[in-house]
Amino acid sequence: MRTAYSVETVRAAERELMARLPEGALMQRAAAGLAVACGQLMGRVYGSRVVLLVGSGDNGGDALYAGARLARRGAGVTAVLLAPERTHAGGLAALRAAGGTVVSGTGSGDGEGAIRRADLVVDGIVGIGGRGGLRDDALPLVEAVREAGAAVVAVDLPSGVDADSGEVPGAAIRAHLTVTFGTHKPGLLIDPAREYAGTVRLVDIGLGEVLPAAPELEALQHADVARLLPVPGVESDKYRRGVVGIAAGSARYPGAAVLAVAGALRGGAGAVRYVGPAADAVIARFPEALVSDQGPHKAGRVQAWVVGPGVGDDAGTVAEVLEADVPVLIDADGLRLADRGAVRGRTAPTLMTPHAGEAAALLGVGRAEVEGARLAAVRELAARYGATVLLKGSSTLVADSVGGGGAGGAVRVNATGTGWLATAGSGDVLSGLSGSLLAAGLSALDAGSVGAYLHGLAGRLAAEGAPVGAQEVAEGVGRAWRDVRGG
Repeated sequence: MRTAYSVETVRAAERELMARLPEGALMQRAAAGLAVACGQLMGRVYGSRVVLLVGSGDNGGDALYAGARLARRGAGVTAVLLAPERTHAGGLAALRAAGGTVVSGTGSGDGEGAIRRADLVVDGIVGIGGRGGLRDDALPLVEAVREAGAAVVAVDLPSGVDADSGEVPGAAIRAHLTVTFGTHKPGLLIDPAREYAGTVRLVDIGLGEVLPAAPELEALQHADVARLLPVPGVESDKYRRGVVGIAAGSARYPGAAVLAVAGALRGGAGAVRYVGPAADAVIARFPEALVSDQGPHKAGRVQAWVVGPGVGDDAGTVAEVLEADVPVLIDADGLRLADRGAVRGRTAPTLMTPHAGEAAALLGVGRAEVEGARLAAVRELAARYGATVLLKGSSTLVADSVGGGGAGGAVRVNATGTGWLATAGSGDVLSGLSGSLLAAGLSALDAGSVGAYLHGLAGRLAAEGAPVGAQEVAEGVGRAWRDVRGG
């Protein structure tokens, strides 16, 4: 599992580790890893032109010490200083001793000229403690980097992005590679900041010895998902494996019901009960589904419900499902129709799966606000509704109802998806898939996380770089499942 920790937690861990080590040892570990990564990205160090963008503090020190290592290997290294009076003294002395040169980063234009001639730019302007975007004097350098087209390596995280939230309040460096130290930071895994980080490489500097057990952010990987997938035993039958109920679709949107059932049939439950006006469409496509038009209360026993995709204005069905004493997944129209008090009053687990527009409506803010601060939005929704919330998007976030709504609670992020999943009906497939995992016995947090992981991977495998429809995504879930199980 990939984990990420807040700036405050990282700073505390660094202080504890530095107290055990010789002075400067931690920075030298970071600089060594950074220099190796830069060399590997360039392929050839000797004769290459490297520009260091150096701000104040330790982030700039990491860049300077790494630059000194590259200079000793024959690179021509120029440090562009944005705060000469506050530049890390030891790092600057090391660079000069190795033959590196220094120019001013403000006013003279020397910095922009050096960037235009560079093969590699190392971004050490602002470290993980930066807040509120870049200062005005850094903006010409950011623009010069954008125009130059040289490879860019960010030190710990790209300057201008928020390490804790993933927000990008203004101009920021776009890196090809981000070399981060000790642990991932949440902003490296959450959009919009994730887009600026490029490939992320983690350098071990020993922080794992002192970091707490509970991270601020988790990202499941194949092995984690494989451990969570429900696997039937020799004594299993369709009812022991779980039955999921799907209350979806309408005369206007029968396809939503078909796609939700498609996802559910591939999610690990033993049977799917469909309730709603699209029964004919469902049974024509999936004869194995159990269909009814008598409402949720008369559908028969289920271990979990999915309600909302394509139900239109059928608030009665949504309310009826919310009364059930089993886990419930609420999606699409169900999010609009569900009473917040009824959701908060539930004793069984609830999983809500909004996209950014639906989340914005639930929070009473603009969509851009949700997209720009996804972590804050998913935590706020979890807190308001007392539910586990899966916020769909390029980096899907799942905040648990227990602790996840608070400032210190762990949240999971998923990045297996592809832009091709932004297609009609894809979310209906995810709802059915995650609901089926709920019925199979997974917690709301695990069902949402595993569902998002498989759904994203199925989308990638089905698309293979070309447009893909929601039905193809559903059909790809089995292939994704086998891929995860096979390691």
